[in-house]
Amino acid sequence: MAILNEKQQLMRRIQQESFALVEANLYLDSHPTCPMGLKYFAQHKKEYDELMEKYAEKYGPIKAGQSSTEKKWGWVTTPFPWERGES
Repeated sequence: MAILNEKQQLMRRIQQESFALVEANLYLDSHPTCPMGLKYFAQHKKEYDELMEKYAEKYGPIKAGQSSTEKKWGWVTTPFPWERGES
């Protein structure tokens, strides 16, 4: 089993939270008022958002929407996510 570096571990956690959000989304589509489902979604959304922010600060944006637009368009100044070797 390969040992993951910090960057890979962070990406793995983002993937896990993303999966949880998709699953919760599917559940809530058929149970839109379920308090436990809504709480589960909110918890994983919060964690996902925090992880995405942490990743963008350390390694660059994963999505164009995370790019800084104050001084210049940052999305094209760093390697694209598929060019960074996150696998």
